[in-house]
Amino acid sequence: MDCVRINPGNIGAWWKVEEVVKAVRERNVPLRIGVNGGSLERELLVKYGYPTAEALAESALNAVHALEDIGFTNMKVSLKASDVSLMVDAYRLFALQSDYPLHLGVTEAGTLLTGSIKSSIGIGLLLADGIGDTIRVSLAADPVEEVKVGFEILKALELRHRGINVIACPTCGRVEIDVVKLANEIEKRVGHIRVPLTVSVLGCVVNGIGEGKEADIGIAGGEGSGGHGILFKEGKLVRKVKSEELLETLLAEIEIMAKEREAGGSGDKGNGRGNGGAQGNASHVPSGSGKKEIPVLKV
Repeated sequence: MDCVRINPGNIGAWWKVEEVVKAVRERNVPLRIGVNGGSLERELLVKYGYPTAEALAESALNAVHALEDIGFTNMKVSLKASDVSLMVDAYRLFALQSDYPLHLGVTEAGTLLTGSIKSSIGIGLLLADGIGDTIRVSLAADPVEEVKVGFEILKALELRHRGINVIACPTCGRVEIDVVKLANEIEKRVGHIRVPLTVSVLGCVVNGIGEGKEADIGIAGGEGSGGHGILFKEGKLVRKVKSEELLETLLAEIEIMAKEREAGGSGDKGNGRGNGGAQGNASHVPSGSGKKEIPVLKV
């Protein structure tokens, strides 16, 4: 079991909390203080008028201090809200006043598209600040999609280096291949690969290698109807390839490159950047990097 979650806003009498603490202590299970914008304590709603970042942070801090008073410290904290700005401010405010691990998430984020965007912004902003230890993407969708989105957030921030990162150009007047179809097909067929590689799919030879120079491997579109495209590796032209053979050629080369990297023990050094081991969690260190000031609560 990862942890047991309690919500200060709806657990009720304190003796109930003590019973939970007793049970998790006996089993050496961490406790998560799960503050939620939709279920704050009544007295905090009266004090602040409505759910605010200050209200969420105060709720979490009150619970933390109460648990510390009975000698319990094996805990982490979440301060979730469906409003992205509220959620971000609440976490930043709490992080200024406590060093307990933080579990990040935008609650009730929405459908696959809108929820992914909200979660990426909220979780991404905090992780980029060095705030956060675990994450949960909450979507009105298949839970598998939640995991995929969370993993892509970590990959985009270079906190996790595993698997294929497909980059592709948008459509324009120079596109000579179906970039959208190719990119989606490649992403679908390389999901089994765990070695970190960046794969570029570009629509024309004109910008081919130049725009894909940061990729480990890639293709650029054919020279007119029925023509040839190019295959390139690490910014260098490898050979011309018939347009209709670009997909299968690239897939075959990806498999070869992945096996070579794996055999060579390159681990998580995709892109030639040598980023070290996979980092599932960001360090819990507020950056203070030019973000708006947030007041410190006195509770």
